[in-house]
Amino acid sequence: MTHHPSTAAQLAPGDPKTPIPAPVALRVVHEADGIDLAAAERAAGQFLQALGIRLDSESLRGTPGRMARAYAELFSPRPFDLTTFPNDEGYDELVLARSIPVRSVCEHHLLPFVGTAHVGYLPGRRILGLSKLARVVEHFACRPQVQERLTKQVADWLQTQLEPKGVGVVIEAEHTCMTLRGVQATGSSTLTSTLLGTLRSDARSRGEFLALAGLT
Repeated sequence: MTHHPSTAAQLAPGDPKTPIPAPVALRVVHEADGIDLAAAERAAGQFLQALGIRLDSESLRGTPGRMARAYAELFSPRPFDLTTFPNDEGYDELVLARSIPVRSVCEHHLLPFVGTAHVGYLPGRRILGLSKLARVVEHFACRPQVQERLTKQVADWLQTQLEPKGVGVVIEAEHTCMTLRGVQATGSSTLTSTLLGTLRSDARSRGEFLALAGLT
């Protein structure tokens, strides 16, 4: 991914000569190696035919192209601005976004896994626009993934970019590679967590995060 810092200044009301800092925005863009939809469509067609699926019917003729476009969409996170603001009031309690939708693709079988993420942090000098917590989750989920790595990537990235006192990320998801094939454990879910800083070292803060996330 690429981070493009974007900074600006605003003038203080009534004083055109005195600039005040504008919110700091970090442009987050995923650098893809390039998507060749035509090649993906040909490969999808060959893949289906190798599995004995005939593509000469009206309903299946366009399936390779639809497959290519669907996976291109799954693997293409949207760019966004990670906007932060000064923590002027010195807010030092937990900020938590619960039940953020997660959808990704298992890198072992290329089958989807879906669920929810609970992402929280203890603010330091800056606070984050609330919608950006969901954007960060989406950003890392839009590639072939394993849930353990996804959980840690979100937490580590927020810790690096925001420098909070603590970060907590919990993801609960159902993996279709486990429920639809193999063991066929229908209804099972997988829970992973990463706790950093105070949310890891302080039992009371950790307990508060888990309780507010609905995990106790």
